[in-house]
Order: sequence, then structure tokens, then C-alpha cells
Amino acid sequence: MTEAQNPLTPSPVVLHPPVTSDLPQPKRVLAIGAHPDDVDFCCGSTLAKWASGGAEVSILVCTDGSKGTWDPQADTESLVAQRQAEQRKAAARLGVTGEVGFLGWPDGELESTLIQRSQVALWIRKLRPDVVLGHDPWRPYRLHPDHRHAGWLVVDGLVAARDPKFFPEHSLAHHRPQTLLLFEAAAPDHFESVGGFFEPKLSALLAHGSQFETTMKADGSAQGNGEISGRELQDFRTRLEAKLTAAGTAAGVSHAEVFKLIDDL
Repeated sequence: MTEAQNPLTPSPVVLHPPVTSDLPQPKRVLAIGAHPDDVDFCCGSTLAKWASGGAEVSILVCTDGSKGTWDPQADTESLVAQRQAEQRKAAARLGVTGEVGFLGWPDGELESTLIQRSQVALWIRKLRPDVVLGHDPWRPYRLHPDHRHAGWLVVDGLVAARDPKFFPEHSLAHHRPQTLLLFEAAAPDHFESVGGFFEPKLSALLAHGSQFETTMKADGSAQGNGEISGRELQDFRTRLEAKLTAAGTAAGVSHAEVFKLIDDL
């Protein structure tokens, strides 16, 4: 992930009226990210909040994360296995009790064709979430192709999942979620107050040890008990909480994560 795509890059938070907040506690949630760690960065505290309230939270990752290293000699197969294990560990730290799935498309080569759309629709029909979360595909000047395509797959896959004539080969009933929340949104108009849920998000992100250098700009290490060590990791903690605090300030609460809400599904 380049610096321009780094989820900790400072940016002002502006909520676009009419602003909504704090959905009713959902029963089932599906968060869909381009890479391992995207969901944790973008909505980890929200997922932890809902999981603590009893929601069955599931995570679907579209790519294999195989290019998530600056080491040209890194073994690709080992990295893929490591990143899947990291995502499962991160999900557990968020309190996820649903499924953690991987579509397995090559990192950096994700496409939003009918094949991938069918896969996403299948997961939505299988898990039947009340709320779906994913990347905002309309965000302008987005560089990373996987984030663009993952966003389109969330939107297009949801439409396919809700209508019975799409992909009858699934042999599953169609399903219409109640709400779509888009993270990394160009024009956020909804926030989830997440005061008290910073630590699960931090702990989840520290499970992604393969990304300390590339994404978190840290060369320290996480201890087995979840403690952080090294000045860089302490800086990461500070920057991560600053993001939640900035969103909270815009929303009038202590900590928040912001989204574009679409409920006319």
C-alpha cells in the first residue's frame, strides 16, 4: 500500500448533511475488503461494537494479499498463508463469530467481472447480512485498483444478491440487506460512535505483523500478549487513535468511524 493509500494518512473529516448515526444493533453483518487488514483499518471498531452487542459478524477478503511486502525475495505462498492467518487472528480479536472468507484473487489484479460479482453475491445470499460494509467505489482519484474493484463488487454483488433472476445456479434464496455502509467514503454522511472500542481495533491491526513495515510504517514487533513495543508502534497507536478522534470531533462524540450510508436497497 503506497503512502497515498495509507489508511493513517491525515485528512480532514467532513460529514455531509443530513447526517445519520448509530444504526440499530444488527443481527448479521458482512464486511468486504480488498486485502487482509482493510476491514480492520476502515471499520474495525464498528465491527467490534456490533460483535459485543451479539451480532454475527463475518469478513470477506477479495485478494490473497500476495504483494503486501517490500521484500522482492519473499515467498509468495508463505506470505499468502501468513496473511490469511493474520486476518483470522484479527477477526477473533474484534470478537467476530461469523465466517472469515477469502476469494483468493491475486493481489493487485482484482477485477469486477461477472465471475467475481457472482462470488460476492453468493456470500451475501449465504450469510444473509442485515448490514454490508465495503469500499466506496465512487471515491475520486483512488489509485489502488483493488480498492476500486472491491468497491464495485460490493455494490454490484449486493444488487445481484437481492434479485432472484441473477445467478440462479447459486441454488440459494435471494437476499436484500437493509443497509450498505461504504468506508473510505468521498462524502460520508453517517457515523458510528465507537468510544470504548479503540483497543479491539488496535489489537486486530497488530495481528497483521507482515504489514508493520509497509502499511504501519513500523519496524517494532507485537508481543504474544498483545503488548506493543518500539517507538514506531507507539507512534502507530497514536496515529490510529487520532483518526478515530478526528472523526469523533466531526460527529460530536469522542471516537467515531464514518461511512456513506445507502439504505434504499
